[in-house]
Amino acid sequence: MKILLVEDEPAVAAFLHQGLTEQQHTVDLAADGLLGLSRAQQTAYDLIILDQLLPGLSGLEVCRQIRAHDPGVPILMLTALGETDDKIRGLDAGADDYLVKPFAFQELLARIRALARRRQDAPAAQAVLRLADLSLDPAAKRVERAGQPIQLTAREFALLEYLLRNQGRVMSRVNLLEDVWETNFDTGSNVIDVYINFLRKKIDRDFEPKLIHTLVGMGYVMKAD
Repeated sequence: MKILLVEDEPAVAAFLHQGLTEQQHTVDLAADGLLGLSRAQQTAYDLIILDQLLPGLSGLEVCRQIRAHDPGVPILMLTALGETDDKIRGLDAGADDYLVKPFAFQELLARIRALARRRQDAPAAQAVLRLADLSLDPAAKRVERAGQPIQLTAREFALLEYLLRNQGRVMSRVNLLEDVWETNFDTGSNVIDVYINFLRKKIDRDFEPKLIHTLVGMGYVMKAD
């Protein structure tokens, strides 16, 4: 799994990084809340392990913003705050699980496996999406075109997944802003055009057939013809 670990205690971060790496996971580290949030918004992760007491931005606020950005990513809150009210606040902020320090590493691994199984138990949402020679695996956060891996940011991945789930249908800028960004930007904003251009460079520029099409005045559609 590709894991983001947001932990400000160097000894704990080093211990978890080593242990998870030995279990064949790929681990990115962030030592404060702002950096953790930035990485979560720029990269698609299979799991986020998040401390609650963080400099820069609290773990609770980081959790809320990550959940608003990516409703499906599993979040495990790992913290010294073990009172019932603390756990309730963490879970209400969007965490899927809550583990109190100190903890047994084997228990952490068991909880990670449980979160992975829970995510895989939604077959319709996690089924691989395909169009021509393009494939997107929602569970593994993996995109390939003609067998070549394509690296996307978290927002690019969410946009591509949305377009693939609606392939053959014209999606307006308003559709994309409301359903992918979950916000109401100024409809004159060019943020959609910018991200569509990012996607085209990665999945269309060096491949045939072109899959992302613009319908002037209407929006965008994914199709193979």
